[in-house]
Amino acid sequence: MDPGARSEGWRGGLTRFLVLYAALYGAYGLLSPILPGFLAARGLSPGQIGALLAAAGALRLAVGPLAGAFADRRRAARPVLAASVALAGLAVLAHLPGAGFWQLLGPTLLYAAGTAAPPPLADALALAAARGGAVFQYGWVRAAGSAAFIAATAAAGWLIGAYGLAAALVASGLLFIAASGAALALPVRGGPAKTGPRLAENFAALLRLARFRRILVAASLVIGAHALHDAFAMILWRDAGIGAGTAGLLWSGSVAAEVLVFLLAGPPLLARIGLPAGIAVAACAGALRWAVLASTTAIPLLAAAEALHGLSFALLHLACLGLIEATAPPELRATALALYGTVALGLSGVLATLASGALYGAFGASAFWAMAALSLAALPLVPGLRDR
Repeated sequence: MDPGARSEGWRGGLTRFLVLYAALYGAYGLLSPILPGFLAARGLSPGQIGALLAAAGALRLAVGPLAGAFADRRRAARPVLAASVALAGLAVLAHLPGAGFWQLLGPTLLYAAGTAAPPPLADALALAAARGGAVFQYGWVRAAGSAAFIAATAAAGWLIGAYGLAAALVASGLLFIAASGAALALPVRGGPAKTGPRLAENFAALLRLARFRRILVAASLVIGAHALHDAFAMILWRDAGIGAGTAGLLWSGSVAAEVLVFLLAGPPLLARIGLPAGIAVAACAGALRWAVLASTTAIPLLAAAEALHGLSFALLHLACLGLIEATAPPELRATALALYGTVALGLSGVLATLASGALYGAFGASAFWAMAALSLAALPLVPGLRDR
């Protein structure tokens, strides 16, 4: 093939992934912050909202790995991604006529089923297309997703103020449907679809890999340690007299650091220090971040601590994806990423969030010391992640 044509094809592939990630994470950004408020406005009590969201979370934990394993078995990551995102978009729109628990139960569970698989499937396709960074960096497309999430969250506030809660749902549903079209437009790689091993064999083959198990545990510890921050940081800052605007800037700073690491700083840093060391850096950055939150509410120190999110989350994610790409066989990569996304990240977040409520209620800001210890607990796993 002519080098110029090949280069043009690569650029086209990158553009399609940028569109996919922007639409997908933009749809999440429009809906995630306002879904509980929408459910409350449609007549659900706090207890019903909690039960509905908990059921949705449990369904995601089951559907995500199964969808990933099915995509690997049928060699069908692209159509499974497109179908999942289309289902999510239709489910969001199906919320609009509903009122009360029973009318909204079906749309919420369908939305959970539709959103369980897209992030790991999109990551699997992007990693394959990036070819280890020879074509483009995975971090470029993931940074586009994070930036779109920020922009969509801000847009949701404007839409709600101008047109009401339903407008944000309409915009989110349409963006999910657009993401489905973007998924179908992704470059097709490899041969025709074929049937691979059975689903149970896929799971068993991955879990027999000691390094893969260590990746899951290390990610669970470092990401799980974020749960207390996500649930109670804004409450802690409000009680300390920090205004909502300042608190919002602190939170935005953490996401801006995430984009910076995905886009620019993360790939060269990992190339220099290695993927296992990247997990060690993320664990130490997380521990330092939680130690600061446990010790002070001084705004300059909080701003510096929030900037560590770029290391404690984005660098960890890049390192874990690189290790999974090096560890899992190519024919099992979607399954591996689905297990990583739903079990290592999703389940650990649920369990840590449950513990966070009791910890914060008992110890207040000092509960962040427990999160620092949880993050550091990943360090003994790092030597076992190195190539042998």
